[in-house]
Amino acid sequence: MVLVGDVKDRVAILVDDMADTCGTICHAAEKLVSAGATKVYAILTHGIFSGPALSRINNASFEAVVVTNTIPQEEKMKHCPKIQFIDISMILAEAIRRTHNGESVSYLFSHVPL
Repeated sequence: MVLVGDVKDRVAILVDDMADTCGTICHAAEKLVSAGATKVYAILTHGIFSGPALSRINNASFEAVVVTNTIPQEEKMKHCPKIQFIDISMILAEAIRRTHNGESVSYLFSHVPL
């Protein structure tokens, strides 16, 4: 793994679509810290978190690992306090409603329901 760019004295945010065993994202976090990042966060769409994932996250230098609730996270959060989730149920429900009614889904890009 090669880091491109300067992260010294900066907050680093890793973005990924999903994380399963978290080996790669935890390795990336350690790389960022060793290059001088002051804090490291991970933002993930789908947190699968299988096998050694929770242990790896607990032992990694993340401030927080933020995931959506496309997969239930309550049990995993009990074993890994670094995991936080964002509830996307309202936006998914609105996207389904709009699709069903033939309305614009792209409208949601600038008008997120709360």
